[in-house]
Amino acid sequence: MKTHILPAIKLTALCIILLAIIYPVSIWAIAQLSPNRGKGDLITHNNKTYYANIGQSFTSDKYFWSRPSSVDYNAAGSGGSNKGPSNEEYLKQVQARIDTFMMKNPGIAKSEIPADIVTASGSGLDPNISVQAAKIQAKRIAKRRNLYEREINNLIAEHTEKPLIGLFGPEKINVLELNIALDQLSGK
Repeated sequence: MKTHILPAIKLTALCIILLAIIYPVSIWAIAQLSPNRGKGDLITHNNKTYYANIGQSFTSDKYFWSRPSSVDYNAAGSGGSNKGPSNEEYLKQVQARIDTFMMKNPGIAKSEIPADIVTASGSGLDPNISVQAAKIQAKRIAKRRNLYEREINNLIAEHTEKPLIGLFGPEKINVLELNIALDQLSGK
């Protein structure tokens, strides 16, 4: 037993030094070289500060709606609902979102509604929606803000983020940035 205790203590001390001191200090140092010194992408609008990479709740008809959140956009407790596509409660929740969307966006067929506008992401904090989810809301927003739908679609095109190096991931739009640009467009 004595032959195993000393190596175990040495290994424990090495792991503490490596994983509790060297690694965190290294990550902190790398973060200091990044924009905002590792504090995230901050956006200030109307004297309020928001994190660009954390989903925000937008439910007003004059804004682009965010992707639903299973954690009510609480970054302290991110996570999915863990309810499968056969769960009756989940299906009712998604159907209620579809019904609300169709009521607020008349003339839209159920088959045209993209999944990301009625289902929550795995983290519950996704700040992005698909281009299709933005375009399908353009008519409602144009009507509520007395703008031309063409202006809204131009704004969508300007804020569309392309896939990483043109290959990885879909095109997407940050809802917070798009809604701030929408406020600036309509002079609010």
